[in-house]
Amino acid sequence: MSGIRFRSATAEETAVVCAQVIADDIRAAVATRGKATLAVSGGSAIKLLFPKLVAAGLPWKNVQLFWVDERGVPPNDEQSNYRLAKELLVDPADIPTANVHRIQGELDPQVAAARYVDEIREVFSLGPDVLPEFDVIHHGMGPDGHTASLFPGEPLIQDRTGIAAAVYVPKMSQWRITLLPGVLLIPAHTVFFVTGAEKADAAKAVFEGPDQPLEFPSQMVERGGRRVSWFLDQAAARLLA
Repeated sequence: MSGIRFRSATAEETAVVCAQVIADDIRAAVATRGKATLAVSGGSAIKLLFPKLVAAGLPWKNVQLFWVDERGVPPNDEQSNYRLAKELLVDPADIPTANVHRIQGELDPQVAAARYVDEIREVFSLGPDVLPEFDVIHHGMGPDGHTASLFPGEPLIQDRTGIAAAVYVPKMSQWRITLLPGVLLIPAHTVFFVTGAEKADAAKAVFEGPDQPLEFPSQMVERGGRRVSWFLDQAAARLLA
């Protein structure tokens, strides 16, 4: 279904609203089931978003935290999505170690992906061929329209059965591990936090262009997701009608 778009003048203001929506979803899930599941992305924009999630004072002992994707690097590497999240979210919010389910990017990519799938299956108590339904999946979007580690032209954009996989990204000369579309399309709420003028062309293509998910992977989530909300600053939204 087409996403709800929230626009604000600045990235800071957009982060405040986005964090509040995520926090509300987490609280609602905990109130209903006693627990919640959240998958977060990397990227520079989380430097604005994560501190606001910390300030929300969520019941983190009841939240299972996962990652949408990870680079094939050790957890202390500057490129690690986990490292930045640990500094900005996990440690400041004092999230219990047992609730933090990082992707082991330091391992062989195929091994890391398989272990991540096993851990997700265990936490969600999944039966065979069942996909996990997260309460919230947080996305960013690259200037090329990629999301998670699904870049333009990646054949796995068409996968609807797998949970996670290792992918090689030629433009980065790097292996990554990523959740797959079958998982990314079914959370209770998908939240995109997108800032910066360099994202404007991709945003226009995703919302207003022809259906080309292989060219603009974020479009796959926007047009096929269960419930999708976008939070964009004015710079990223400047070309939208």
